[in-house]
Amino acid sequence: MTSPVQIPSQIELQLQLYQAALAAANPLKVVPAYLPSAPSGRIVVVGLGKAAAAMAHAVELHYPKPLEGVVVVPTGASLPLNHIRCIEGSHPVPDASSIQAAEQLLQAISGLTKDDLVIALVSGGGSALCCLPTAGLLLQEKQRITRALLLKGAPIREINTVRRHLSAIKGGRLAAQAYPAKVVSLVISDIPGDDPALVASGPTLADSSTCHDALALLVHYGIEIPTELRSALEAADWESIKPEDPRLSGHTCHLVSCAWDGLAAASLLATQHKVPCHVLSDAMEGEARELALAHAAIALSVAERGHPFKPPCLILSGGEATVTVTGKGRGGRNTEFALALAIALDGHPRIHALSAGTDGLDGNAGAAGAWVAPDSLARARRRGLDPHSALCDNDSGSFFAAIEGLVLTGPTFTNINDFRAIYVEA
Repeated sequence: MTSPVQIPSQIELQLQLYQAALAAANPLKVVPAYLPSAPSGRIVVVGLGKAAAAMAHAVELHYPKPLEGVVVVPTGASLPLNHIRCIEGSHPVPDASSIQAAEQLLQAISGLTKDDLVIALVSGGGSALCCLPTAGLLLQEKQRITRALLLKGAPIREINTVRRHLSAIKGGRLAAQAYPAKVVSLVISDIPGDDPALVASGPTLADSSTCHDALALLVHYGIEIPTELRSALEAADWESIKPEDPRLSGHTCHLVSCAWDGLAAASLLATQHKVPCHVLSDAMEGEARELALAHAAIALSVAERGHPFKPPCLILSGGEATVTVTGKGRGGRNTEFALALAIALDGHPRIHALSAGTDGLDGNAGAAGAWVAPDSLARARRRGLDPHSALCDNDSGSFFAAIEGLVLTGPTFTNINDFRAIYVEA
């Protein structure tokens, strides 16, 4: 029986930075400052995404008057609420529960008046959780298209462009349903660049993309679509709500937290530990393996040449990696990043790293992400594991589980994208 792996102090520090990033995006902390005054009429709360339950809890703590409404979260991400119902939907591929959730959101804001207030709580993950295919489109077809785009490694902004034009709730349609009530959207962004209209496919925000844009993406990724769907997109029959639509004229939107907030909090904590910290970017995108190679090149240059930064130091980045799935393994974008990084670093004795999703859920690995130490590959090989084979099979989750290198948090009730940290010792 092997002894439990001792987590290195450098990784312990990076885990503390990760927790600081999560704390900076805690809905109980960031939501209250953006809540509007209570109206003369009803307050109806609707929400969707991985942070929706905690955001709803923050709303309930703020208003003394009765609230009503419903929020939709992934399985296992519910919280007990007093007035707002919390239901669960499917993620990352929608199913029948996602349709029921979307219908309940639309029903909650039907029949309102100009004296009423709708507070929309939007965070990443909402696109799959609330899925109501537009009239004439079967759920099975939308599931197939979504799954195909995920497997092709399409960036989330492109996936959501397609989703908005196959939906009866996304692309501003949820806010249009609430008219003439006032709508205030509070958004926690998991999108590189922090465009609120892209978070959860923008159910309460006007959409400037078009049916033609969605069709072009489907063609680009070689996704087969039925003739009827192609004809509808070509004719712009399923167009989303545009900025000039009068039903959105009274709408207000606030970005309440984003990746930069988490990185700034982590950087501050590193400074308090007297470790110089450098943030590369909060919006780094691309294939997880390619991002890992870029990060490894920087870390190795720091370690061996003292350029572009002097060691010791911490290097942070955020954004969202993608994975083009060709194997049958268990993993996610953060564990795949970590495995590709470990291979590229090849056991460098002065570099430690961590990559984790701030939602606590990374693909199908059952973990937030993984950490890499100088002995990670050696520990794997002692267990008979081949890191290159694991990477080829997209089996990074199983790889890190075997060497006790997973970052396990469960749902964090927030979501500001991925968090990466690399510690380069002197």
